[in-house]
Amino acid sequence: MKKYDLIVIGSGCGAIVSDEAVAHGQKVALIDRGPLGGTCLNLGCIPSKMLIYAADRAVEIHEARKLGIEAEIRSMDFASIMERMRKSIKESRDHIRREIRQAKGLDLYEGEGYFVADRALEVGGQQVKGEKVVIACGSRPFVPPIKGVDSVDYWTNQEVLSQKARPDSLVIIGGGYIAVEYGHFFAAMGTEVTILEMADRLTLAEEPEISDLLKKALSRRMAIHTGAQAEEIRKGPNGRVTVAVKTRDGKVKDFTADRLLMAVGRRSNADLLRLQNTGVETDQKGFIKVNEYLETTARNVWAVGDVNGLQMFTHAANRQASMVAEAILHGDKSKLDTSFTPHAVYSHPQIASVGLTEERARKDHAILVGRASYSSTAKGEAMMETEGFAKAILEKGTNRILGFHIIGPLAPELIQEVTNAMASGGGIGAILSGMHIHPALNELIEAALGNLEEAQVSTSQA
Repeated sequence: MKKYDLIVIGSGCGAIVSDEAVAHGQKVALIDRGPLGGTCLNLGCIPSKMLIYAADRAVEIHEARKLGIEAEIRSMDFASIMERMRKSIKESRDHIRREIRQAKGLDLYEGEGYFVADRALEVGGQQVKGEKVVIACGSRPFVPPIKGVDSVDYWTNQEVLSQKARPDSLVIIGGGYIAVEYGHFFAAMGTEVTILEMADRLTLAEEPEISDLLKKALSRRMAIHTGAQAEEIRKGPNGRVTVAVKTRDGKVKDFTADRLLMAVGRRSNADLLRLQNTGVETDQKGFIKVNEYLETTARNVWAVGDVNGLQMFTHAANRQASMVAEAILHGDKSKLDTSFTPHAVYSHPQIASVGLTEERARKDHAILVGRASYSSTAKGEAMMETEGFAKAILEKGTNRILGFHIIGPLAPELIQEVTNAMASGGGIGAILSGMHIHPALNELIEAALGNLEEAQVSTSQA
């Protein structure tokens, strides 16, 4: 059994820990089931956003007529768009492999590793033991046990990326960020898209009025059915797929398409590690239990990223990995603060949020709520953006920002100013004391904070 100072399982955010440890002269084993680079690079945010950028441009061309511009798309080279994405991902993956080969003190073990004892693993017939272990093995698509699901050739976000031909029609089961982002992409490419969501609205993590506007906007380009529970999946002629759905009124309705995309969530890869051979515990959903320092229930074992299920975003995983690296290498333990972790949904319109929703904030705080529409700013008016808006949630009395939510153009970029203010103390002074460029969309943030009112029990769309 080969011994190491540190074993890292997973080359996504885990690479942050392994790189730092090697730079500090430690002997490190990096175990990865592949592909190198983790979910974000290979199967998640990077490839999907490369595709969605093309979709955004296509939709903007269609929407240009509201500005008095008549334009048309003469052709859409789906195969080229997909291949450009795959080529870029391969180049990044090859770069990672070269970096690993050149690193001194780092041994790469490619394969599905599993624990044989505390801090001891086997991979590819080899056994390794570490003084410390960081688990960063990520997550994979969750596929619900719908009747007939195993009888059809369905896609998840993984299989989508290998496609070379655009389907004429696509049914998506799920209404979260993966569902609406790929719904946006395929609809922009010319596919007839149907989204089936069992809940009463899309993107449940967002404010209700944001979910409502998202559904309204997407419904112009695709069919969206909420309150639709998938009961059975059947294989049809010519490879087509039929999904039988029970609606709110108890009726069953069939939806048929060329392809089916399952987008109902993610599950931790912790179950692949044989954790029963260790003192590492998981919760009821299979995510590894960690404390506020990201320590597991086993001594000298940490878990970061999707595998712990705390906040399944790449930037959150990277922050967790950096914290653990500091603790391991310098003994600098700091508590994880999830209160100002931003996230975005790259649908069309875009969504970005940070902090608490209004419903959650009400439980522990007296709050003020401020709203502003894009059209209330000069730049938003110039863009003829009549629907997008921002919503601010503040603690009454202190004016501390508890949450901020945006739906509209460049929402992920706009939210950063609020995120920085929350991270530096949470007060609105850091935002309002700064001079905002006029005319620019950043005035939307200022406008929302300038319209604060005591929150009423019910919410209404801005």
